[in-house]
Amino acid sequence: MPQHKIVVYVPLTHADKVREAIGVAGGGKLGNYSFCSFSTKGIGRFKPETGAKPAIGEVGKFEEVEEERIEVTCDTGLVGDVVAAIKKSHPYEEIAMDVWPLRAW
Repeated sequence: MPQHKIVVYVPLTHADKVREAIGVAGGGKLGNYSFCSFSTKGIGRFKPETGAKPAIGEVGKFEEVEEERIEVTCDTGLVGDVVAAIKKSHPYEEIAMDVWPLRAW
């Protein structure tokens, strides 16, 4: 079955919640395993501009947040459900997320 890779950046405070939502939506299934993911920690940096409603930080001020990069694979048919679950469980109004198809080897 065709697969996609989804990568999302999440503040540490919400990483477990987002990972759980991804798994419940069917992301991270590998053979007889479910809720599979890989994470690395880093620092997200941003400056909310006028009109933003930041969950963290203030408009006009640079912000640094400890975040996790969460990577999962999912069946292509589940991409919409997994992305919707991420959006529902993620605290940011603008979510840094990558989605791309994987080639079978």
